[in-house]
Amino acid sequence: MLASTMPRPILATIHTAALRHNLARCRAQVADSRLWAIVKANAYGHGIERAFEGLRAADGFALLDLDEAQRVRDLGWRGPILLLEGVFELRDLELCSRLDLWHTVHCNEQIDMLASHKTNVPHRVFLKMNSGMNRLGFTPERYRSAWTRLNALPQVDEISLITHFSDADGERGVASQMGVFGSVTRDLPGERSVCNSAAVLRHSEFGSDWVRPGIAIYGSAPDSPQNSARDWDLQPAMTLAARIIATQDLVPGDSVGYGSTFVADHAMRIGIVACGYADGYPRVCPSGTPVLIDGLRGCTMGRVSMDMLVVDLTALPQAGFGSEVTLWGRASNAAVLSIDEVAQGAGTVGYELMCALAPRVPVLVEA
Repeated sequence: MLASTMPRPILATIHTAALRHNLARCRAQVADSRLWAIVKANAYGHGIERAFEGLRAADGFALLDLDEAQRVRDLGWRGPILLLEGVFELRDLELCSRLDLWHTVHCNEQIDMLASHKTNVPHRVFLKMNSGMNRLGFTPERYRSAWTRLNALPQVDEISLITHFSDADGERGVASQMGVFGSVTRDLPGERSVCNSAAVLRHSEFGSDWVRPGIAIYGSAPDSPQNSARDWDLQPAMTLAARIIATQDLVPGDSVGYGSTFVADHAMRIGIVACGYADGYPRVCPSGTPVLIDGLRGCTMGRVSMDMLVVDLTALPQAGFGSEVTLWGRASNAAVLSIDEVAQGAGTVGYELMCALAPRVPVLVEA
């Protein structure tokens, strides 16, 4: 998997087939719904251009900013594109018109911008309800008046209705928010969009006209650690792998890395891996964070450095200089280390690790 001609032996691989599989897996959960593929944050760190081919079967692409929308159009996509946070200033609406973008309306200021916008082609908008997340959207008490304002504007064509779940991945679930959303919008016309990844997989009975899978299409479980990607039949869409560039033999009392946070209590052999926090691997990962070494389970030791980390080779005598170390994703022997396992060790979620892949890491797109 790692090219031998690379100046530094580290590589991220984007698996196009896995993206297709994960998208199809989400579609199978909500067969009567259309799917937005969420490609915000540069397709969760995978790269919009690199992920596009694997996500072409989506019914639309949803993202945050106009630059990302332009990139999707430049790839030849002629279907729907949704701005999940809507516009931020009046002139953004001009580009929405030019690129034929649908956009979310979540505050009165955005309605004011539409009222001031001069256009010959009315806009398709998604009116957002704050049903309990308390980030963006109109409260249930103010939602219908916002709908009335929008509906009166000649600048607005169709109004769709949208909300976002705060607890689809946990015990609280979505019933309360869905009840609020349903009661307020019951007699309003327009398509609905309510389900994120966790709701698509865990609460598919609430499928709507449009669903919005994000993390699941990249192969991470939205409800980790309760469930794993394997439990949901999701495949890793990104592999981060490097090679061992040196080995050391330790005797009892020898320490490893900055701060001497790991001290050997028996004879050990360790490998130095060409990956560190400047590549996007979390510095906070403790000793014992899992890795795959030549496709076999191993673990890290000591503190992660800017350009290197250390793995335990004591029980892997066949491993040494040049051995492949899979930090997350799929090894050359097809063994898989879920990004969620690594994220759990770092006290975070797979989303953050994907998005943190550093620009200096070369990327290969695998068909």
